[in-house]
Amino acid sequence: MFTVIFGRPGCPFCVRAKDVADQLKSDRDDFDYRYVDIQAEGITKADLEKTVGKPVHTVPQIFVDENHVGGFTEFEAYAKEHLGLYAA
Repeated sequence: MFTVIFGRPGCPFCVRAKDVADQLKSDRDDFDYRYVDIQAEGITKADLEKTVGKPVHTVPQIFVDENHVGGFTEFEAYAKEHLGLYAA
């Protein structure tokens, strides 16, 4: 399972998403992720909207196995339901 997190510097929800991804990576052998700094990569919200397929107002925007999950709240809920986050 591969996750991509699109975020930007100074974004507290981006930090929280990375923390969750780090936790999942340490807990599971089948999980890995990449964090993409949209400012460093020159990615605009318009670029993200093309990838997401709908308007993007906030970051992070998170994809699991190329499927758009949403922002931090949706990713955390997905990880709890499907990946055993906080189960221990």
